[in-house]
Amino acid sequence: MSKRDYYEVLGVDKGADDRAIKSAFRKLAMANHPDRNQGDGAAEDRFREANEAYDILKDPQKRAAYDRLGHAAFDQSSGGGGFGGGGFGGGGFSDIFDQMFSEFSGGASGGRQRNEGGNDLRYDMSISLEDAFLGLQQDISITVPSECESCSGTGAADGSKPSTCGTCGGAGRVRAQQGFFAVERTCHACQGMGQVISDPCRTCSGDGRTQRAKTLAVSIPAGVDTGTRIRLSGKGEAGLRGGPAGDLYIFVNVDPHALFTRDGNNLYTRIPLPMTVAALGGSIDVPTLEGKMARLTIDAGTQSGRKFRMRGKGMPALRRGNPGDQIVEVQVETPTNLNKKQKDLLEAFSNSGDTSPESSGFLERVKRIWADS
Repeated sequence: MSKRDYYEVLGVDKGADDRAIKSAFRKLAMANHPDRNQGDGAAEDRFREANEAYDILKDPQKRAAYDRLGHAAFDQSSGGGGFGGGGFGGGGFSDIFDQMFSEFSGGASGGRQRNEGGNDLRYDMSISLEDAFLGLQQDISITVPSECESCSGTGAADGSKPSTCGTCGGAGRVRAQQGFFAVERTCHACQGMGQVISDPCRTCSGDGRTQRAKTLAVSIPAGVDTGTRIRLSGKGEAGLRGGPAGDLYIFVNVDPHALFTRDGNNLYTRIPLPMTVAALGGSIDVPTLEGKMARLTIDAGTQSGRKFRMRGKGMPALRRGNPGDQIVEVQVETPTNLNKKQKDLLEAFSNSGDTSPESSGFLERVKRIWADS
């Protein structure tokens, strides 16, 4: 049985470019793959035929020879199509997986990044509410894997340098043929690095990193809250053998305050209020988180538990927006340790008329409830 024209097999014109040829092959290979068509001998034949055609047309030199001489150019060559020559070992369906791998990893297949980046690190930092209000500049001390100073991160001893891995040729991965598939695995000789070190650095034992204490300046912006994360780019773990360093993330925890409670950007506080000021009205001094006293006007007849809003006296906005408010809840204080004169004045005040409408109204409501029951 004579072979069909390779361009006809793939369904492309003779002048088709490499992209069109590859796209046509991928469609045929996916549609006729034996795993999808078990027991279908015709599909397996189409799959084998497409692979053979693609193996020739994807190679510029083979394609040129085929264009001149046709199938005769490969009749006596083991480099022709089918399963015997360059079929699956030289590309074919494995190229589909090369492309899929590229789509998932964001780059071409055939080896991992040699200079592997370092890990990101976390540092937990506790600050006071005052520091969260004002912002803070503080130095922290951490011990992290850092670039080895003896070998400048290469992992090789002084006077030597890493050499290309002879097993994988520097790719970091080796390809093995398994039936229809070409499977890639991490190179066991270099552990995927693509390089080997024959004379490792004595300081870092070839890792290119050593544990080192560092002092870093951390800037905490005003308005942070518990859970705020601050990123210090490149201050994390050093990369392996000269790879890029990871980042350091500062996780902020704001300690509880003895006087203020925070809810978002608002601050809440509770203060005692003299009975006379509550009854007659007036003004009192209220502490604020910025360390100053603010004047608060109290209306006459203020009851215990009433809340006053001091606008703009809360926490500053972390990024944009207006600052929060300070909410002041007053607790009316009952006088204690009265002398005789004070007691007489209060007794006279009590006998002078009904000055507690809430109490009187409450008793009337109770009487009505009892009467109706």
